[in-house]
Amino acid sequence: MAGTDANTAETFAVTLTDDEWRARLSPERHAILRRHKTERAGTSPLNAEKRPGRFLCAGCGHPLFDAATKYESGSGWPSFWRPLDGAIGTRSDRTLWMVRTEVHCRTCGGHLGHVFEDGPAPTGLRYCMNGLALDFAPSAT
Repeated sequence: MAGTDANTAETFAVTLTDDEWRARLSPERHAILRRHKTERAGTSPLNAEKRPGRFLCAGCGHPLFDAATKYESGSGWPSFWRPLDGAIGTRSDRTLWMVRTEVHCRTCGGHLGHVFEDGPAPTGLRYCMNGLALDFAPSAT
């Protein structure tokens, strides 16, 4: 599984200055979405979210994942086996002495987490996302 090269220029529909992002996001969300940090495993209330709905980018509100694709991976982070069509972008991440595939919001470029090839059928992928990078919008009943 290959992500796009980090040196490839990518443009986003939502672009803000760092000061504008800081005004919009909590310090914890800013660290994750804009500085590629990771929250501590098992700390997100979204781990237990099981209602129908959609998971959105906490930076710009763009829909990313349908709740029907969420599953319990045991990783300590919300995990999904497929994003919504056109919702995310990927790039190669060579930090932490390994090569991983980083996942970001296609609309604002916010760092969401990483994708791994150890997920369930039908994709075999595990989109391991930082809960603080996401908001949840339950389906209307």
